Amino acid sequence: MSEDPAGPLDLHSGARLIGAYCAVERRLFEVAGAGSTRPDAPPEAAIFLSALSAEHAWHAELWADRLPVLGTIDPSTLVAIPNEVGPVLSGLDEAPPLELLVGLCRVVLPRLVADYTRHQRCASAVSEAPTKRALRLVLYEETEAWAGGEALVQGLLDSPEAVRRAATAVAELEVQLVQAGLRRGLVPWPGRRA
Repeated sequence: MSEDPAGPLDLHSGARLIGAYCAVERRLFEVAGAGSTRPDAPPEAAIFLSALSAEHAWHAELWADRLPVLGTIDPSTLVAIPNEVGPVLSGLDEAPPLELLVGLCRVVLPRLVADYTRHQRCASAVSEAPTKRALRLVLYEETEAWAGGEALVQGLLDSPEAVRRAATAVAELEVQLVQAGLRRGLVPWPGRRA
């Protein structure tokens, strides 16, 4: 059963959602960037995380450009990481390289793809054409990063212990998100319980 609304979001709800996307993408830029400079990161992981960081920075700017310019709304107040996801992203900062990659590629990116896909289905082709275009661009890159990251993770799972660590990292992140109320996606849908 679909939980998508019957039609597009109203201006304020859509603006809050895009502001959350912007904040999450900015935070992912920081997390991936910091992970790329860690001395214990395998070289292929450092390269992947550096490229991923740059993509998230661009996505954040794309979303910042989509925020409404209205006298009644200060766009900067819309750019906030949802309470439900903030601790998960902060926890990734401290994760060892394998757990960081697994968290990004097996939890965060798939959930972002789910969010962007849902929004693309619900957005109006007429009134939200620029947002739909941004969603297409971001979805393409997030899906490519997800696939590339998954291939990288699989290459790093070179022992039973690594497999167990990866599985544990995924389970812990998913439990944290579900306990926060996020059954699907990474960003709560406006006006609805996540």
